[in-house]
Amino acid sequence: MTTLHSQPVSDGFRMPGEFEPHTGTWMLWPHRTDTWRAGAKPGQKVFKEIASAISRFEPVTVCVRAEQYQHARAILPDEVRVLEMSFNDAWMRDIGPLFLIDDKGGLRGADFQFNAWGGINKSLYFPWDQDVLVSQKVLETERVDRYNCTDLVLEGGGIYPDGEGTLITTKECLLNTNRNPNWSQEEIEQRLKETLNVQKIIWLERGLVGDETDGHIDEVLCYIRPGEVALSWTDDPEHPQYAVLNECYEKLAGERDASGRAFTIHKIPLPEQPVLTEQESEEIDHTIDSYARLPNDPCIASYVNCYLCNEAVILPQFNDPLDKEAVKIFSTLFPEREIVPIYTRELSLAGGNIHCITQQQPAR
Repeated sequence: MTTLHSQPVSDGFRMPGEFEPHTGTWMLWPHRTDTWRAGAKPGQKVFKEIASAISRFEPVTVCVRAEQYQHARAILPDEVRVLEMSFNDAWMRDIGPLFLIDDKGGLRGADFQFNAWGGINKSLYFPWDQDVLVSQKVLETERVDRYNCTDLVLEGGGIYPDGEGTLITTKECLLNTNRNPNWSQEEIEQRLKETLNVQKIIWLERGLVGDETDGHIDEVLCYIRPGEVALSWTDDPEHPQYAVLNECYEKLAGERDASGRAFTIHKIPLPEQPVLTEQESEEIDHTIDSYARLPNDPCIASYVNCYLCNEAVILPQFNDPLDKEAVKIFSTLFPEREIVPIYTRELSLAGGNIHCITQQQPAR
C-alpha cells in the first residue's frame, strides 16, 4: 500500500454507487458493552444473520478483536472471512475506507478522519483511537493504495453518492461544529469533489430528529439508481419526523442531479420508532464516556438504512405492521434483486442499522 499525494479526481478515480457491483463487504464484530446490551450477545446474533445473508451473494470479511476471534469464527459461516483487527466499535460504514475505482480496473481508498460523531466533548463514546486506524488497515490488507484525507472529519453514513457525479448529504452533519469547525461549506464541497469525483452536492438541511449521529443521510434516503431515491416518509402531521421529511422531499423535488435529471422519489413509510425498555437500558454498561441509553429513549428506525449487495437488498425489519409493506415496495423498486428481510431492533437500540455496519468494496 502506498499513500498517494495526488487527487483522485485528477487520477481518474470516483466513488461508485452502492448499487454497482461489489467484490465484497466489510464488517466489524460488536463487542462494546456501553453500546451493545447484554454483553453484545443479542447484537452479535444480528450481525451473524446479516453477514450470513450477504455471504450468499458476495464475499464478506468480518473484522474481530482478538478476544472475540474464536467465538466469531465458531459461529459465522465458513464462507465468511474472519480477520483479527483492533477497533473500538462496530460501525464500519463510518470508520472504514471509502473505496474508489477508475475505468481501467484500478481500486484505491480514501481515508478520512473519524471523531466518534462529535469529538472529545461530544462523541458517542471514548476512546476511538483504534477506529481511526481501521481504514488504513483495511487498505493494507487488500494492498490498495490510499489517499490520506484525515484533515477532514467524514463518516460514510453522512454521504450518499450516485457514482455519476451527484452526492447528497445534510448540513446538520457535515457542517456541524463538532466535525469540522474551521471548514466552510465551500471548502468541504471542494474536498468532496476532488476526492469522490462528484460535480454536484445536494445539501439537505437536516436528518431525522433524534438521530445521535447528527443527521446521517442514510436514515433519510438511499439511492436505488442514479436519479432515483427511496425516501423515509410519514403522512402523519403529528409524527416527530413529519416536518423534516417534508422539507427533504421539497428540496429534492426542486433539484436536478449532475446529469440534469429530476429526481424520482419513492416514499417509504417509517415504522414505529423503537423505545428502549427499562430492562434493555439496564443491560447496557453506562459510563461517563458513552452516549446515555436510558429507559423510554426513542431510537431511530427506517427501512432505507438497508444494504445493497450483489443481486440482493438486505432490509431492516422491526416486527412492525409496515414490515411487509416495506418488503413489497423494495421488491418493486429492485425487481432484479432478492429482498432479504432481517429483524434489526438491536441495531436501532445501538444507534444505527444495516447500512451503518457494512461497507462495500466495489468491483474493479
